[in-house]
Amino acid sequence: MKTLVLIVAALIATVAHAKTPVERHGQLRIEGTRVVDAQGAPVTLRGMSLFWSQWIPRYYNEATLRRLRDEWGITVIRAAMAVEHGGYLTNPEAEAAKVEAVIEAATKLGLYVIVDWHAHQPHPAEAADYFGKLAAKYGDRPNLIYESYNEPLPEHGWAKVLKPYHERVLAAIRAHDPDNIVVLGTRSWSQDVDEAAADPVAGTNIAYTLHFYAASHKQPYRDKAQAALDRGAALFVTEYGTTQASGDESIDAAEAQIWWDWMEARGIGYANWSIADKDEMSAIFKPGTATDGTWREEDITASGKLVRAQLRKMAGIE
Repeated sequence: MKTLVLIVAALIATVAHAKTPVERHGQLRIEGTRVVDAQGAPVTLRGMSLFWSQWIPRYYNEATLRRLRDEWGITVIRAAMAVEHGGYLTNPEAEAAKVEAVIEAATKLGLYVIVDWHAHQPHPAEAADYFGKLAAKYGDRPNLIYESYNEPLPEHGWAKVLKPYHERVLAAIRAHDPDNIVVLGTRSWSQDVDEAAADPVAGTNIAYTLHFYAASHKQPYRDKAQAALDRGAALFVTEYGTTQASGDESIDAAEAQIWWDWMEARGIGYANWSIADKDEMSAIFKPGTATDGTWREEDITASGKLVRAQLRKMAGIE
């Protein structure tokens, strides 16, 4: 019995003193097509995205993030700050406060945090103003990652609309934060990464946003992504799903695994959509799931269990 007690105590001590992701890796940067840590070692961030902040903000809290870190093995959390549809453009202080709560929780928990300007239309003046203020307040934190534009629509051309947009937002960020990674949204719901890589934004520690939904987006989208990598662009999958692009309809577990293996082989970070209890297949929780980190096994959806298994496997959690 004494031996068992000592073993349990040792395990508890090990967990208590385990380093957080930020403690392990520190300041991140881009080298070539890879994210590397403060020691220059490659890092693949894996995690979850919260849902649109104006619609399901109830999981924007420390308890949710803590359990996802400890049980699912996430190393990054994405705060999807809604811009349109009653979001930041309508209620800037309220929406910004939700994101700041996530930044504070992530910092406390030693997680990296992506601040996502969750928009489909360009709002360059508002975005530059927001990110400039964000960088002035939090730019000295090594766990912050900026995502300047979630999913531009197909009609928003790269050369005439998106590249100038990103240059303006990037300048606002770099005025206060010269170091942290900035992820730039690409045309066609952040899928035309090859186009962006052919005409890149100048600067350091820049990556391009790639989004996919496994039941809709298959090998042709990986081919586009590989073309971007071959041109020397770094990519970050700040949002992906196991379902159709609608976030619902069906799950393609086999294609999701192909995507996971493809990203892992290239060191591309990824965040799953979404931490929500919406009645749709891409949500990890079923409707009515507790928001204080006390969810039950039966509250997790089929997609949630699939994603959890991948995250735990890559985190080495038995």
